[in-house]
Amino acid sequence: MNAQRNPAVTSHLTAAVLIRWSGIAAMAAGILFIVIQTIHPADVLSSVTTRAWAVAHYLTILMSLLALVGITGIYARQVDKAGWLGLAGYLLFSLEFALLMALTFVEAFILPQLGDAPKFVEGFLALSSGKGSETGMGALVAAGPVSAVAYLLGGLLFGIAMFRARVLSRGAAGLLAFGAVASLAAAVLPHDLARLAAVPMGLGLAWLGYSLWSERRA
Repeated sequence: MNAQRNPAVTSHLTAAVLIRWSGIAAMAAGILFIVIQTIHPADVLSSVTTRAWAVAHYLTILMSLLALVGITGIYARQVDKAGWLGLAGYLLFSLEFALLMALTFVEAFILPQLGDAPKFVEGFLALSSGKGSETGMGALVAAGPVSAVAYLLGGLLFGIAMFRARVLSRGAAGLLAFGAVASLAAAVLPHDLARLAAVPMGLGLAWLGYSLWSERRA
């Protein structure tokens, strides 16, 4: 006779495996996050129909999906120790990547088709780059500020909570939190140079993913 399996044990092992493998998603998202900063063309009207624009935005959509999976696994691994700070950071950080994915979808698939409406395209690009749009965008005007706050506070709170949890690499968690604060450089640097401020965030996310994936449990 085959020994009966304990459903609770099987479920626990399955959850543990899924959480561990979400570290791969976080690693891939962090690496893509950095790569995208180096290949992203200027946010100007002439870039919208180029191959470089398409590639950068397709990769951003993929990165956002992987990041959502990755940070969910990172949070789930430490949920019992992350507390309310971790929950707040996770929700805000997830909101940032969800917003980024939605806005990037528009930039990748809709803006290139609006050649007869250049004012709208330029207005949308101004929102994405944080310059503010002179074209009426309705509720979309709030997307940029909400995304910026979710990125800054979400990354900072999430990094601090993971640092305090002492489960995964504290160095990686600290780097993630620093990466969130480094985004403030975007307010004083040109948009192209401000992209370099995203490198610490990408490294922190990839490092946390590696810490999760490489973790050995008894």
